[in-house]
Amino acid sequence: MQVLHDAPLAPLTTFRLGGPATRLVTAATDAEVIAAVREADDSGTPLLVIGGGSNLVIGDKGFDGTALRIATRGVELRGTTLELAAGEVWTDAVARTVEAGLAGVECLAGIPGSAGATPIQNVGAYGQEVSSTITEVIAYDRRAGETVTLTNEECVFSYRHSRFKADPERYVVLRVRFGLEDAGGLSAPVRYAEAARALGVEPGDRVPLADARETVLKLRAGKGMVLDPEDHDTWSAGSFFTNPILTDEQFAAFHARVRERLGDGVEPPAYPAGPGRTKTSAAWLIDKSGFTKGYGTGPARISTKHTLALTNRGAATTEDLLALAREVVAGVREAFGITLVNEPVTVGVSL
Repeated sequence: MQVLHDAPLAPLTTFRLGGPATRLVTAATDAEVIAAVREADDSGTPLLVIGGGSNLVIGDKGFDGTALRIATRGVELRGTTLELAAGEVWTDAVARTVEAGLAGVECLAGIPGSAGATPIQNVGAYGQEVSSTITEVIAYDRRAGETVTLTNEECVFSYRHSRFKADPERYVVLRVRFGLEDAGGLSAPVRYAEAARALGVEPGDRVPLADARETVLKLRAGKGMVLDPEDHDTWSAGSFFTNPILTDEQFAAFHARVRERLGDGVEPPAYPAGPGRTKTSAAWLIDKSGFTKGYGTGPARISTKHTLALTNRGAATTEDLLALAREVVAGVREAFGITLVNEPVTVGVSL
């Protein structure tokens, strides 16, 4: 276990933003993770758990407490069952499943971060979510002071949400188990229209696993969503806002605002999201509110490749980023009556 004091946290995040932690502990085993958590809890020290840092916005003043960086490693593949240590790099794990000929997470290729973070956010993209393949999550329950195993149902997954996100102070994820599919080297049915078009197939078709992964990587790279230290469009947390889910009444009011602002012939994106609910596109809302690609003149700007990503152009502070985020939220609210919700976790700051 490595312990550093007054340790910079910005290099541990994909935004490359944020001040130092009073103490930074890097844990390489589950036992070290648990020991560090118990030590913080027993002493009443605030605890910040860091995996890949791809979903964190840390304040410029840093974190007054113990930051725990989970660097555990371990991949176990038994038949169609995959178990990952929380510190495993997610993109590498997806590549392993494709090489093994197993379907279920191939369209989640290129998503930065660690395996342990995937159930917290219920990570999803291009028609797949980890909730469809996660069978169990092994976590340390800080309230009970013991290691527990939670089933898929007990994780209470929903769109970009879970039991872990709802109660962030309770669980520290140690390992994640997935149930994948052997479809003879083919992918799961392609469900996302953009991916299907890029693959030249119809939604619901299956394609070779490697083709699905490579196509998703190309689509993500074109939007600045694959990490590249030389490309400031990737100095981000990916999608900064979640796609709003509206009730029928809310969607009707939104639709009326669209007609009023953009004309009768404009239809906003609309996707079924359960009985009486419709999901619309945060990226569309941002763009139609006047925040186009590359928007901004300061060190924090909207990505030149995707309106949903807020980026650090190299010299930004967290406050620069938050000022831009607040401007976007206010603009979308004024234009369409919808309040966007940030997807990254904020530490020591808020919108």
